[in-house]
Amino acid sequence: MLNNNCPVDKFYICSCFCTDNIFLENYKLHVRYVSEEQFKWDYKKILGSIGCTTVTQFDVVLQKVRAEVERRKSLSVKSEERTAYIQKHYIPLYPHVYHLQEEYLAPEFIQIVQYSLSNSATLDGLLKLIQSETAARVYRFPVFTNEFCHKLIEELEHFEESDTPKGRPNTMNNYGILLNELGFDDTFISPLRERYLSPVASLLYPDCGGKCLDSHKAFVVKYAMNEDLDLSYHYDNAEVTLNVSLGKEFTEGNLYFGDMRQQQNPQMALSQCALTVHSATLMMLQVPLSETECTEVEHRVAEGLLHRGQQMHGALPISSGLRWNLIIWMRSSQERNRLCPMCNKKPTLVEGDGFADGFTKGDVPGERALCVLH
Repeated sequence: MLNNNCPVDKFYICSCFCTDNIFLENYKLHVRYVSEEQFKWDYKKILGSIGCTTVTQFDVVLQKVRAEVERRKSLSVKSEERTAYIQKHYIPLYPHVYHLQEEYLAPEFIQIVQYSLSNSATLDGLLKLIQSETAARVYRFPVFTNEFCHKLIEELEHFEESDTPKGRPNTMNNYGILLNELGFDDTFISPLRERYLSPVASLLYPDCGGKCLDSHKAFVVKYAMNEDLDLSYHYDNAEVTLNVSLGKEFTEGNLYFGDMRQQQNPQMALSQCALTVHSATLMMLQVPLSETECTEVEHRVAEGLLHRGQQMHGALPISSGLRWNLIIWMRSSQERNRLCPMCNKKPTLVEGDGFADGFTKGDVPGERALCVLH
């Protein structure tokens, strides 16, 4: 059963948000920036080995990194401004899609959730209702109806075509929408996480925060010709991730999954996945699927793929059409308060808005550690 007594805390970000995991698209590299001296020491040789060979090229990289650091420092204020403007000026095409209704959910998903909430629920029993992918602990199941996916995409495209300001989801996705700014958090994403996804995750991922997913970050990303086609090998700032393909019509673009980030062998990663571990930060270069031990997983419209956030993964290029994906990074303060998943250190807390990055102050009391009980 679901325990609704999990206290609502003030959430924080880790200070590493402004310095770590800055993605350089042209070099498929994640970097850390504290100072120019540190950046040159850590990355000049690495960048030079992958095509950044001139002073001008390095200066361009440095300029982009500094700009991203400044963007992150002002992100909270800018997001508040965008949210206020959207609430005041944007007129939704379909206001009803902002409020989660059970009729939007696939009947199979409702059955999965009902089983997960039952007193007799077990992992083995749940695995009979969902599809286990070849990739370790990656699961597939229907989430939404096709009709709802169609309506949601129409709403997203209506917003995208409006003149309201828009914030990008992260440094790796150039095209997408932050759903909290659009107004989906309280009436759609939170109840979806609390009532439907948490019971399932508590059975599938009790060892990595699945029993107490108390916050999230939700966004949609768009893949289209002449825009973002793929997504480089990476891990999420999440304990558990749900990735739902909303549509529309597209070919190719499957996902691929590797090992858990902590299990990556640096020497194997260098030779097989073109990964480099440097300055206690995992930095990812181009990852040719043919040279990795990754497993390819098909993405189907209206179905979700549920996986551990720290599992390395990426998306292959679409070859035609257009695809929208709904991504929900679900977070457990119980887990991340011990160790920030992005800098691998005890988090240094900084004020944030809303769910921020899911950190809370103080230790998690025992009664809160079991937010989903059976």
